[in-house]
Amino acid sequence: MTSTTGATRGDRLRTALRGLRMDTTPLRDSRDFRLLFWAGTVFYLGGMITYVAVPYQVYSLTRSNFAVGAIGLVELVPLVVFGLYGGALADHVDRRKLLIWTGVAQAFFTAVLAVNAFRDDPDVWVVFVVAVFLVSCSALQRPSREALLPRTVRHDQLMAANALGSFGIQIGVLLGPAIGGVLIATVGIGWCFAVDVVGLAVATMLYVRMRSYAHRAETTPPSLAGIVQGIRYAAGRRDLLGTYLVDIAAMLLALPVVLFPALVEEVFENPELLGLLYIAQTLGAMLATATSGWTNRVHHHGRAIVVAAAAYGACVAVAGAMPSFWLVLVFLGLSGTADMISGIFRATVWSQTIPESMRGRLAGIEMLSYSLGPLGGQVRAGVTADLWSVRGAITSGGVACVAGVALTAAFLRDFWSYDDRTDPHAVAERSVRAAAGEA
Repeated sequence: MTSTTGATRGDRLRTALRGLRMDTTPLRDSRDFRLLFWAGTVFYLGGMITYVAVPYQVYSLTRSNFAVGAIGLVELVPLVVFGLYGGALADHVDRRKLLIWTGVAQAFFTAVLAVNAFRDDPDVWVVFVVAVFLVSCSALQRPSREALLPRTVRHDQLMAANALGSFGIQIGVLLGPAIGGVLIATVGIGWCFAVDVVGLAVATMLYVRMRSYAHRAETTPPSLAGIVQGIRYAAGRRDLLGTYLVDIAAMLLALPVVLFPALVEEVFENPELLGLLYIAQTLGAMLATATSGWTNRVHHHGRAIVVAAAAYGACVAVAGAMPSFWLVLVFLGLSGTADMISGIFRATVWSQTIPESMRGRLAGIEMLSYSLGPLGGQVRAGVTADLWSVRGAITSGGVACVAGVALTAAFLRDFWSYDDRTDPHAVAERSVRAAAGEA
């Protein structure tokens, strides 16, 4: 009797563990998704290497923290302008070709950075000018990549595809800075850019191997009116609006990254621990994607987003109050897990409900929501820390995030009650995909 019970419990445990395992079906079933996944992973890996190299080079040439910060300032306007225009362009042109040509452009401009870095006396103005062109190309490219992903998998694989795509990004975010640091310390900054050029070339060739996906209906040429149409559509969909507001609340109110140097310097007085803070949330996010199999069984995506985003804020708040550095790491890791769960469900709502004709423009708006939010969050955190304290800034931001997410859920009932089985936009998109043979 005991052995039978033990066997039954063991079977249940194995079944439960299999249910947690990341669903890799899209990678096995879809050649184009595999190409898109590996291209995106390589792009992020190389991009994070350059992300480390550019500010290091600027500081080495100028010895000015303001100059390093100014990189973000010069990138802001092209990020907004070309992010919105790239979304409108993605709804009109061949998205695969746009991925290819923007990849070629990024490889060229990164090669310019490499040539400049290998010179005996590099010019800092070259770094700033090229940074503008690089962020412009990236902003043009990303909406097409986001809009193309749903076309490469079946409708019932969207959740798994979004989780896998996030996992590829996390690989780049985790390994890229480490590789960049090693290259800077051993062979020099120029090799960081050279490695990125190779990665961009490889990723672009993967895009070349994909097939083209024709637009299903008549397209809208890119224009200001078309961009405004996309904004109005997003604002008129209360379920979509909820996903944007929750993301903005999390990034604007609770993002603690900018305070990590002060946390190890002023609170724990151990600057050598700084690197652990930077990877804690990424490792937590990777845990979420690696165990994301259960997400396919959840249908109330709005509630899942709200609960996960509130958990993110709560974990950040607790992390700010923890007396032990290791407990801070634990709760930062958990915050990364919660944030990624929220992100997977947000991306799935977008993939499931946005019409193919609007997907590029909405992807551009989404890109701005998770690009501009962190910039504002850095300002909020820095000002609060100066006026109060580092711990106070982290904890109050987490509490404010929980409150902001709760208010969003309370006022946007369509968002809270979203069910992918009955939501009219999800049902309509599922029918369109079925008619097109994509379901």
